[in-house]
Amino acid sequence: MTDTAIAWDTYARQRPERRPVNSRGETTWFNWTQYADHGPGVELLGVPAGSRVLDLGCGKGGNVAHLAAIGARAVGVDISPRQLTAARERWGQMPGVELHQAEAAGFLREDREGFDAVYSVYGAVWFTDPALLLPAIRERLRPGGRLVFSQRPPVEGCYGCQASYIPRGADEDPLVVRRWDYEPHVWEQLLVAYGFGDVRTRVLAAPPGPRTVGTLIVQARA
Repeated sequence: MTDTAIAWDTYARQRPERRPVNSRGETTWFNWTQYADHGPGVELLGVPAGSRVLDLGCGKGGNVAHLAAIGARAVGVDISPRQLTAARERWGQMPGVELHQAEAAGFLREDREGFDAVYSVYGAVWFTDPALLLPAIRERLRPGGRLVFSQRPPVEGCYGCQASYIPRGADEDPLVVRRWDYEPHVWEQLLVAYGFGDVRTRVLAAPPGPRTVGTLIVQARA
């Protein structure tokens, strides 16, 4: 197992399972933010039934399951075996769900069918060099297809490739993975440079409460 896979397996052990139902009583739902029952939903992808949609960094598969539930061909990719084991145990028998253990850019290079939409929720778009990933996504998006991703907004003055720490035991050093933090206007410039259009960015404020960190949401079209 690669060091990156070990790091995300460690992260997976620290993450709770998705609730059986959300506040509206739904058994599947789409969430772009780090907060429960907050923000927009699957409508950002604009995909009708039958569309082929790719989740880059699908984790335990909750968003993939919701896409399958509304009739999409939902493909989830994650580098962590532990994450995918949890996804398969809960959602693997659901019609329309397809799960793969792979590195994001490598999976895109191997795919030959293409996608109507590609998305990442605090996932691979945040943790992969955009010089490698964005061209691979653009190559596999069908004409008019959408790329949508969400992540934490950058800390002021800390832009570009940053270290992200995953804690372990009390006597162990944390594991380190790289993430790419950019201001919204820089994401816009990068996406245009790699052949995307209709680029939109916004920072969605956190819901009322003690936490104040919002969510950066970026949308673009092939």
